Amino acid sequence: MQIKPRQHLLDIWQAMARHSFHDGEWVWGEWGGESSVADAERLLCLLYPATEIPAFRLDDPDTTQEDVYQVMKKAGGRPELPAKIVAAAADFMRTHTCDDKSPSFAGGHYFGSKGEATEVTDRQRALGVVDSYSMSVTLCLATLGFLKVYETRTRRADVRETIAELRAATSGRLTAAMVSLLRSFTVDVFEADSDQGRTLIGLLGQDRPSQRQVLERFQRHFRTLRAAIVDDLVLSANVEERLRDENQFFECGWAWSIVRDTPEVGTDELIGSQPAGVADSVPHLYFTVVALDGIQDLFSERTLTLGLLSAEQQKLAEALRLRWVLTQQFWSGIARFGADRWPLEDIPWRTTGQRLESEYLSLSVAAILVHDLMRRRATDDDLTRTVSVMERLAERGRITSRMTIDDPMIRLHDPGVTLPLQGSDQLGPPLQWSMSDFSAQLLKRTIQLCTLSRNLASHERLLGLAEDIFDHMWKRRIRDGEGAGLWDNIHAVYPEAEIRKRRVPVSWSITERVTEVMVQAHEMYRQPPIRSPELTELARALISESAHLLGNEQMEPAPTDAGRQGMQLRNIEVKLRRARGLVDEQPGTAYALALDVLGQLDSLARAREAAYRGV
Repeated sequence: MQIKPRQHLLDIWQAMARHSFHDGEWVWGEWGGESSVADAERLLCLLYPATEIPAFRLDDPDTTQEDVYQVMKKAGGRPELPAKIVAAAADFMRTHTCDDKSPSFAGGHYFGSKGEATEVTDRQRALGVVDSYSMSVTLCLATLGFLKVYETRTRRADVRETIAELRAATSGRLTAAMVSLLRSFTVDVFEADSDQGRTLIGLLGQDRPSQRQVLERFQRHFRTLRAAIVDDLVLSANVEERLRDENQFFECGWAWSIVRDTPEVGTDELIGSQPAGVADSVPHLYFTVVALDGIQDLFSERTLTLGLLSAEQQKLAEALRLRWVLTQQFWSGIARFGADRWPLEDIPWRTTGQRLESEYLSLSVAAILVHDLMRRRATDDDLTRTVSVMERLAERGRITSRMTIDDPMIRLHDPGVTLPLQGSDQLGPPLQWSMSDFSAQLLKRTIQLCTLSRNLASHERLLGLAEDIFDHMWKRRIRDGEGAGLWDNIHAVYPEAEIRKRRVPVSWSITERVTEVMVQAHEMYRQPPIRSPELTELARALISESAHLLGNEQMEPAPTDAGRQGMQLRNIEVKLRRARGLVDEQPGTAYALALDVLGQLDSLARAREAAYRGV
C-alpha cells in the first residue's frame, strides 16, 4: 500500500474530529484525565502535524487549507478551530496538575499489575513515568509554537487570556518534564562474573571468545565513553568509583521513572515540588528509546528558530543533549560490537537487568542505532545491515509472513511485551508496562531509515518494507463504533488472536505513532530524490546530443514565428533548458525531458526530409 501522508493524515484527522469533538466542543470522554500519557498522545495527533507540516497549519485561520478545514469542520468554523484546540490544551494542563500546582506526569491506567487479583493502588497510578515526561516535551514544544503564531491572529479577549494562562502552564510543564528526564537517567555498573555480566558477555561474544577477551574488547571500545560519563555527568560517589574501575561492565540510559535517591535538580523556574524517586537504578531499553525521541525535539530546527526555550530551559536542554549523545554512542556500540556478526543481528535481544528476551527489545536497540545513524554520517555497510535487521523483524513479527497455528508471535502484538517496573512494589503490587505497538514502532524506524538512506538499493528495500508494514497497520483501524478510523483492531489482521475485553476503546499510543510516521513520511518525500550517477551521466549525454541537434535545426531556414514549427522549436528550447537545470538533482526527469526533446527534433527532421523529397 502506497504511503500518502497528506491523504492519510486527513483521514486520521477526520476520525479524530468525529471522535473528540461533540457539538463543536472538545470532549475527553470516559477515559480522559485518567492518564497523562494517553491524553498527551491524543492532543499530539492534532498538534504535531499542525506544527510540523505547513499545509496542516491550524494556528492561522486565514491560511487553513480547504481540505484540512473540511475534515475538521465538526470542531467549528475556521476562526473557532484554533481557539478550540487552545481550550483543549488548557484543559489538559489544568487536569494534569497536582494539588500543590506542580505538573502531574501520572501513568494512570497505562500501569498494570500481574494477574487480575492484584489491583494497582492510587498512589501507583499517580507515579510519573518517562513516557509522560517525553511526550510532555514534544507536546509542550508543539503548543508553545502554536501559541506563538495564533496569539498574533486573534483579538478575542477571552482567548488571549486563555493563551496567557496556557503559555505559563506549558512552559512550567516543559521545565518539569526536562528535570524529571534528568532525574530518570541512570548508569548501572556491574561485575563481569555477575548474572548481568555473564548475560552481557554472551550477548557481545558472538564469535565465542573467552570472558577475559570480551572484557578487554569492552574496555578498549568504551574507554573514551566511560571517561566522558565520569567527567561530564554528576554521579553518586559509589557509582563513580565503580565506573572508574575498567574491570566493571556498565550500561546507561533511562529508568522507567525518577530513580530512587536521585537528588533534586536546581532550577530557577517555578515547577513546584520535585517528587521522590522510586525506580531502581536500571536502564530500560524501551524507556531509553522513548526519552531519546522526546529529547531530540528540544534542539530541532523549529525549536531553535522560534526561540521556544527560556535561558533556564536551554541549560537543561544542554544537560539532556549530553546524555542523549552518550546513550546513543553506548547502545550503538553495543549493537555493532565486534568485527563480524553484530549482537543486534542475533535476534531476539536479551536484556541484562530484567532478563527479558523479545523481538521488541531487538527493535528498541535498532531504534537507538537509527538515532545514532541519523546523528552521524552512516556508512553503506551500517545501513545495509540495519535494513536486513528490519526485514527480519518484520518477518519474525508476522507482519510480512503469515501466522502459523497457535503461533506464539501473536503475543508480540496482543497483549504485547510486558516490562516489569522495578522499585514500584514500594507502593503496592509490582507494576508492569505493556508494549503492544511493535508494528507501529517498526514502521516509524523504517521510515526514519528510509529518510536517512541515500543508497538507491537500500532506499528501495526500505520503502517497500515500509509500504508492507503500513498496509498491515492501515488494516488495523477500528471499522465502526467508538473510535472508527483510529486504532487498534488487532483482529482485522490476526483473526485467530484471543478476544480480550479491552478497557480502553482507542489506543492513543498506536494512533499517535502512526500520525508521527505520516509527518516523517512527509519529510521523506520533501527531500530531493536519490541521485543516480549512472543516470546523471546518461542524462548529460542525451542533453548534449539534444543541444547539438537543436543547433543544427536552428541552422535551417527560419520558420515564421507565428507558425507551428516556430512554436515547437521554442517549446524544445524551454524543455532543454529545464533538463539542464534538473540534471544534478533529478537526473531521471532530465533524462525524460531530453528524450522528449530528441523525439520532437527527429519529427522535425523527418518532416523536412519528406518536404525535400516532395520537391
